[in-house]
Amino acid sequence: MILDSHSRPTRQKHLLRQRIAHGVCALALGVGLVASPAAIGPFGVAPAAAKGGTESLADLAASVVDAVVNISASQVVEQKQAGAMPKLPPGTPFDDLFEEFFKRQLQGQNGKGDGSDAPRARRSSSLGSGFIIDSSGIVITNNHVIEGANEVTVILTDGRKLKAEVVGKDSKVDVAVLRVKSDAPLKAVKFGDSDKMRVGDAVMAVGNPFGLGGTVTAGIVSARNRNIDSGPYDNYIQTDASINKGNSGGPLFNMAGEVIGINTAILSPSGGSIGIGFATPSDTVMPVVDQLREFHETRRGWLGVRIQGVDDGIAESLGLGTARGALIAGVDEKGPGKPAGLKAGDVILTFDGKDVKESRDLPAIVASTPVGKDVPVGIFRDGKSQIVTVKLGRLEDTEKQAAANPKADQTPALPAVQTALGMSLSILSDDLRKKYSIKDTVKGVVVTDVDATSPAGTKGIKAGDVVAEINQEPVTSPADISLKVKAIKDGGKKSALLLVSNGQGEVRFVAVSLD
Repeated sequence: MILDSHSRPTRQKHLLRQRIAHGVCALALGVGLVASPAAIGPFGVAPAAAKGGTESLADLAASVVDAVVNISASQVVEQKQAGAMPKLPPGTPFDDLFEEFFKRQLQGQNGKGDGSDAPRARRSSSLGSGFIIDSSGIVITNNHVIEGANEVTVILTDGRKLKAEVVGKDSKVDVAVLRVKSDAPLKAVKFGDSDKMRVGDAVMAVGNPFGLGGTVTAGIVSARNRNIDSGPYDNYIQTDASINKGNSGGPLFNMAGEVIGINTAILSPSGGSIGIGFATPSDTVMPVVDQLREFHETRRGWLGVRIQGVDDGIAESLGLGTARGALIAGVDEKGPGKPAGLKAGDVILTFDGKDVKESRDLPAIVASTPVGKDVPVGIFRDGKSQIVTVKLGRLEDTEKQAAANPKADQTPALPAVQTALGMSLSILSDDLRKKYSIKDTVKGVVVTDVDATSPAGTKGIKAGDVVAEINQEPVTSPADISLKVKAIKDGGKKSALLLVSNGQGEVRFVAVSLD
């Protein structure tokens, strides 16, 4: 399971001591680091290890450790009590004794002993990690470390505790910017270029695992561009440097002493390190940090389209060749993409001069593009490539509007298509809309039954879905679907591209084999 590498309550220290006392041994692991000729960093540290031996990382650790801090976040919450004293059946043996026992329990909970359900305040605390990027007192950590906290304290390596102010935070990239005041300049580290990191490069993590305090671990970059389905901008660095609960918000260093990632999550069935940890790349974090410092909020670009991935079947149906880009499944009527001429079925191949290799690349590129910029967007439409220009909106504006009007009618989603083969189809009548709870905005042909072994069935089409288009041409009757499928077959194509809706307006394109 994916876990936030979050803090662990103080009592975990006691549990850890108990385990050690019962014979759980710590294993020392030697980490061999491969030399890199140009890797001597600004601190004059030579990280390379001689072949066959392990070079000490002590100098590197000493040069950065004072900039790594512990984050203590506390929250006062109202805790409801257990409820009224239970009613015992008449004549229960020892009922007087039980009644007195329950009264004493409630007395300890709410100070009354009357069985009332009065709430009481409880302080909840957690410990995480962070690092200083500006000697004036700017501290970076994960948003989830301080989320909901009433009070945040930064604990330096010399033991000083400084009250922190939250400058800004962002849940999408999971980063928070704090500010502390100190009588003297603080030790700071700087961000490096995460895009230059290669699989196999040596890295070092520093943090506060299990609330133990400053701890250094080392390893390598195990993988890049990992998607762990934790948010819209997943692009994690995977590392085998030990990351555990409490390491959240701590830095992942390259061998030049630069922060190339923020340790954020781990993959573990037990909650402890198994050698698979994830760090948010510095290239993703830095633009967000800059916005939070300047505006105290994020200002992301917004295109106003709904997208999905392009698989081989979709690519073949569109004549795209290789599977690439982001397929537009719907366009927001009030979004920037609509007046620019973007429409469902377009495949976005480039955005502002950057290649869109797969659909998940696009949200991050759009978000990092300045609001209001006129952006050239390369699309593939009707078998040809072309460029359209879009003036970007601001994502947060649409989110605020949605929050202010939660019941407002949202932009009608374009109906989606799914294959006709193996499906029983019917004209979309009022009775069928009611039976399958299909919105009035959804148009097309309703699926009333599906052979599970058919091409449509294997693609997940089910009764109640609505076929709206085939090969980007609308359909209104079962006969339309039959004729279009025949025409596609006669044209020598192996699959048909369907736009399919679940009846509630959620759409996707599906390429269905015609064999």
